[in-house]
Amino acid sequence: MKITFGTVWKWIKKLVLFFFIASIVSTILFRFIPVPVTPLMIIRCFEQVGNGEAPRLKKEWVSIDDMSKELPLAVIAAEDQKFPEHFGFDVEAIKKVMKQNERLKQRGKPIKGGSTISQQCAKNVFLFPQRSYIRKALEVYFTFLIEIFWSKKRIMEVYLNVIEMGDGIYGAQAASQTFFKKDASRLKASEAALIAAVLPNPRKWNAGKPSGYINKRKNWIVRQMGHLRGTIDL
Repeated sequence: MKITFGTVWKWIKKLVLFFFIASIVSTILFRFIPVPVTPLMIIRCFEQVGNGEAPRLKKEWVSIDDMSKELPLAVIAAEDQKFPEHFGFDVEAIKKVMKQNERLKQRGKPIKGGSTISQQCAKNVFLFPQRSYIRKALEVYFTFLIEIFWSKKRIMEVYLNVIEMGDGIYGAQAASQTFFKKDASRLKASEAALIAAVLPNPRKWNAGKPSGYINKRKNWIVRQMGHLRGTIDL
């Protein structure tokens, strides 16, 4: 069978059309139903098996209405204080991080991310964690989709249910039960701040056994929560 450019182009157009339809349909579905599993969860399980360990996947979906109000407040304070206002992207924060990363590169240090909660949510739900320009472009695309089809409250609810919060621990309920032996609905401000404090590297840091650095970060987050309290309505 002779494969022509026309045949290849025809299949490419079909694949692109399928991608757009599937991405939009799945985004709309996840507006109403829990996200059952994410690419990162699957990757972590394979990594654990590859290391000769039993796969660990502790998660339990809970409504944001059944979480302590302190938790979304803590995450916004720590990760993205303009979350209620922006449409998925914080341009000022991106410019600031780009300047910081230029200095870090010159010093040979790891660069920092400037992703909003919406971007992190889109990445966790739909994409793999590898860094590449293609993945970043897809992250932008899916961020626009969830900002269009989901409310801010839904974005936060999904984020707090799928985000990695420890080794094999995903979401607020699993983190709360693991680290504080209580449901997410009963988290205090300081406990919510500890969970938020470890999000940049949840497999290195432990919310239940915080280091001096994490305790300092927790205290900063609690102060920020005080400034934001009463101004955020999800």
